[in-house]
Amino acid sequence: MTISYVITGGTTPDGHQTDVAIDANGNIAQLGPNITADGADIIDATGKIVLPGLVDLHTHLREPGSDDAETVETGTRAAAKGGFTAVHAMANSNPVADTAGVVEQVHRLGKASGWADVYPVGAVTVGLAGEKLAEISAMHDSTANVTMFSDDGMCVWDPVLMRRALEYVKSFDGFIAQHAQEPRLTEGAQMNESALSSELGLAGWPAVAEESIIARDVLLAQHVESRVHICHVSTAGSVELIRWAKSQGINVTAEVTPHHLLLTEDYVKTYDPVYKVNPPLRKDSDVRALRAGLADGTIDTVGTDHAPHTEETKQCEWVVAAMGMTGLETALPVIQHTMVDTGLLDWHGVARVMSANPAAIYRHPDQGQLTETGGLVEGAAANITVYDPTHTFVVTPTEHASKSANTPFKGMELSGQVTDVFYRGHRVVADAHLATPYRHS
Repeated sequence: MTISYVITGGTTPDGHQTDVAIDANGNIAQLGPNITADGADIIDATGKIVLPGLVDLHTHLREPGSDDAETVETGTRAAAKGGFTAVHAMANSNPVADTAGVVEQVHRLGKASGWADVYPVGAVTVGLAGEKLAEISAMHDSTANVTMFSDDGMCVWDPVLMRRALEYVKSFDGFIAQHAQEPRLTEGAQMNESALSSELGLAGWPAVAEESIIARDVLLAQHVESRVHICHVSTAGSVELIRWAKSQGINVTAEVTPHHLLLTEDYVKTYDPVYKVNPPLRKDSDVRALRAGLADGTIDTVGTDHAPHTEETKQCEWVVAAMGMTGLETALPVIQHTMVDTGLLDWHGVARVMSANPAAIYRHPDQGQLTETGGLVEGAAANITVYDPTHTFVVTPTEHASKSANTPFKGMELSGQVTDVFYRGHRVVADAHLATPYRHS
């Protein structure tokens, strides 16, 4: 077998310095010390971490319909720069991804872009309106083969519809990803409900609005013996509910965003709409609970909730500004800052919550492959991210590949840089710059 690349001197998540040989078929051909291969390109990863490619279960690519904010092309370029080799595109596009035709369009755009695998997420209800189930079976049977369904941005608030959706996806081992927000408790909400929201004169978004939906949905999942995934968990109470549900054997998984692991409601004091997000930034005690939940396995994965917006919809008065933040290109440095540098996770843990776990939740056969001890897997698809944890930088959105600049980390100094990314054995990021996309046959 022809060896195309050898990554030398890097440390895999199990803590071992391991060379990685990638063959011409895009697979990991060999792992071990001092690998040599005539004619292969050598990538020196000394002092760097060699991770399985990152997988994001929660990305907004905006296409079709809002390509002034992001497209599948620009969003996956941002994903590649952030170290992601697979992203899952949420359904709140325009038109909504509630039919086989729309999810197939997104799937085709992802393959044409060639920067990362793109898996469309189908809507649970028609038009995200929460009134009638969408074409779940047709989307699953389409060429996009959808198994994840979500009305993210909106909550499936009707318990009967939620039950029916859970029953429907059970037949093909799919799952529902819930945006947990009781709408009647959050009407007009602008930020976390607290003493600070009263002080700032902004309508509050109470923690119980999230927690009550989670409590209901884990019980529904238990009742119908189906799978439910909780999007962007943001409160300490939610962590406790998910921990309890798992202790009861309920098939629930959950994600947390990088911004909820780092930022608190205190940033809202600036009235800068870049900090406006749904669910809102919470209290410091919530941040601590989220970090602990990710560290102990209660929360399974990190989901970026990458939500690009145009300058016109974000840089305006707070109460009319769009909710959401970009996150693909800063995710790994923020996780290093909040979880690794604090001692809460080692690199095996990072590989688990940012690659292996999300891949396992979606049942990906060729993403996130990791041994029990944190090693890469010989023979697996060469979806690989090389990361330099010693590099320091100031977040500068004009340097990002995303079409939008609404990052809450602008001007913040962080550590870590994705230097190389291999997607299906093709080097899409080289020396921290986008290279060339992979061309699907």
